[in-house]
Amino acid sequence: MLAALKQLVTDVDGAWAAALGGLDGLLIDGHSEADVDLTLLVAEHAGLLRATKMAYEDTLSGGVPSEWFLRGETLCAYIVPIRDFFLLMVMDGRGNLGQARLYSQQTLKQLEEFL
Repeated sequence: MLAALKQLVTDVDGAWAAALGGLDGLLIDGHSEADVDLTLLVAEHAGLLRATKMAYEDTLSGGVPSEWFLRGETLCAYIVPIRDFFLLMVMDGRGNLGQARLYSQQTLKQLEEFL
């Protein structure tokens, strides 16, 4: 699992962390090339994802979110939910969303055997 997450960070321009987390906010596994707390990143993004999921499914009747992207000035996050888990990729403010989308799908195929 760790090898797949490391490869994801290597493959995506601007990426500096990738993690597999649970919707409960717990870090399952992750890799970071920066001095950050992946446990905190997963916990915060799990909360945001739960709120988004509830809004789209219940309030807006928009169906189940299949991907989620948030861009700030210095930080981007790309999330792909999968059952009760999610793949989180964190990039700098110029992260390549196209690469994130492509390589995340490939990584998820590798990680599904563990879920």
